[in-house]
Amino acid sequence: MTDRLKALLPWLWRRVFPHGALGEIYPVIPWTMTETSQVPGEGGAISLHRRGEEFSIRVDGRELMNSRRHGSEEDLAHLACKAIAGLPDSRILIGGLGMGYTLATALKRLAPSATVMVAELVPAVIRWNQKFLGHLAGNPLDDQRVTIIQGDVAQIIAESSQAFDAILLDVDNGPDGLTHKENDRLYQTGGLAAAHKALKPGGALAVWSATKDSSFTKKLSSAGFAVTINKVHARAGNKGARHIIWLAKKK
Repeated sequence: MTDRLKALLPWLWRRVFPHGALGEIYPVIPWTMTETSQVPGEGGAISLHRRGEEFSIRVDGRELMNSRRHGSEEDLAHLACKAIAGLPDSRILIGGLGMGYTLATALKRLAPSATVMVAELVPAVIRWNQKFLGHLAGNPLDDQRVTIIQGDVAQIIAESSQAFDAILLDVDNGPDGLTHKENDRLYQTGGLAAAHKALKPGGALAVWSATKDSSFTKKLSSAGFAVTINKVHARAGNKGARHIIWLAKKK
């Protein structure tokens, strides 16, 4: 840095921040905990936090999702619905309600005659969507096409045969589980075989993940799926962290 530039820095600072430091102009809003609950089984503590109009769901203090970063959740629905486009009476299963962004996007893409079943393991997440979070995604739980079930999506899949045109899994952190270790069975050989059986011919399985996993791609192929890997961003406009969505078509 030249001496001339060093001399200009105080002047530039006063021009950019005439009333003081940035923190004095825009006070930092602290996070506050709204509610806390427990993940069924041995999943740990799950909590809802708020900072102004921003919300965060955390498990044992680690952020699981944030209302400012939901682009990849919407991409999950876009990819799955595109794969079954043209079906007037499609039946969809979504594993994981989250903050409702995947569900809301699917409803925009699906026909009025479609039906969507959402399975959410954690009762508190359903309650938070009904009480605190619904407005973020346009209150998708109010749509008459939606049925919300408090329960394990793995059990619903295991008990189904050629029942769904698409299954969307946004459960935990993907194949590398974070909140509930029993979710891992969804992504193992038996769970993928059950998903294959639960889909109608030509149906699609879409799986969201925070990280890539080459071994999971192989498992999908071995289970009888034609697989494509999609790299997406956490925020709209190709911004934020990169996430992975596997789109697996039933052969």
